[in-house]
Amino acid sequence: MAELGTRGHAGEAHHSSLGERLNWLRAGVLGANDGIVSVAGLVVGVAGATADRTAILIAGVASLVAGALSMAGGEYVSVSTQRDTEQAALNLERYELETMPEAEERELAEIYEGKGLTPELAAEVAHELTEYDALEAHAEAELGIDPDELTSPWHAAWASLLAFTCGGLLPLVAITVPPVAWRVWACATAVAVGLVATGWLSARLGNAAPRRAIVRNVGVGMLTMVVTYAIGVLFGVATG
Repeated sequence: MAELGTRGHAGEAHHSSLGERLNWLRAGVLGANDGIVSVAGLVVGVAGATADRTAILIAGVASLVAGALSMAGGEYVSVSTQRDTEQAALNLERYELETMPEAEERELAEIYEGKGLTPELAAEVAHELTEYDALEAHAEAELGIDPDELTSPWHAAWASLLAFTCGGLLPLVAITVPPVAWRVWACATAVAVGLVATGWLSARLGNAAPRRAIVRNVGVGMLTMVVTYAIGVLFGVATG
């Protein structure tokens, strides 16, 4: 029983790794959602101005590539900044553990005492954790950082690029494959289905009500397509 209590159930995900996976999944869902709305808005706008399949396809591919690269680059820069900040905090923690270990152990004990442990038990826990892995114990308690689980900016960039691309392909295929008379309606239907899926997934991941998330998601996507289609029609009439 003691061994089970310290190690947990076999195969059970640790809280930190589970949270990390959920964050990646949320980012993937949001990236796919951005791809759907961004590419759909552009191709529907172009379809409102012209019936030329090649023009719509070129515009859609350009939007897909530019959006995916922009998402990947933004995610890379953002996560790199976060990782640099975490590394700086960990370096400072290492320095403090080397130069003032007693003060750091007292600080760790005070943290656990603030969580409800008695002073004696908090001091014992702090000492045991410091003896086992001082940096990990102090980083998690003081900084909320796991030194072994820092986010990779390259992983974040590739995940965003892939998610945006998968989402953007949905409206691109839906508007270029059907006949001219059905393009916009086929694209709107495909986008609505995609946004229902991403809205439901984002709500489930955040333990929120799916209906409100779906309505909000689909509403924003449909509004985007209506506005861009109207602009495309106006420009098509003006230049026709």
